[in-house]
Amino acid sequence: MAVTDEQIAFVRDLFRDVPGVTTRKMFGGLGIYSEGTIFALIGPGDAIMVKARGDLADQLAAEGAEQWTTYEGKTVNMPYWILPDAALDDPDEACRWARLSIEQNAS
Repeated sequence: MAVTDEQIAFVRDLFRDVPGVTTRKMFGGLGIYSEGTIFALIGPGDAIMVKARGDLADQLAAEGAEQWTTYEGKTVNMPYWILPDAALDDPDEACRWARLSIEQNAS
């Protein structure tokens, strides 16, 4: 999978209210950063995933998000959760999840 310019533009628009968003192509996916802190990525299947653990992961699960658990047919334990569908259509909601992830991962 190669990340397209259109996907990068979508991510930048989706997270437009998150400060200092940058992206970096890596391993066929895309790392998404805020002021140097990775908070999300585009991974297998073109899914946009936010980094979360503990209470934040529980909140995402309660919203129907699924954890990234399979990569190339192998079980993995990654701290990334697919953004809830509602957040993909609502930049305010996507940015809310992003800010929570950034807060958790900056510490």
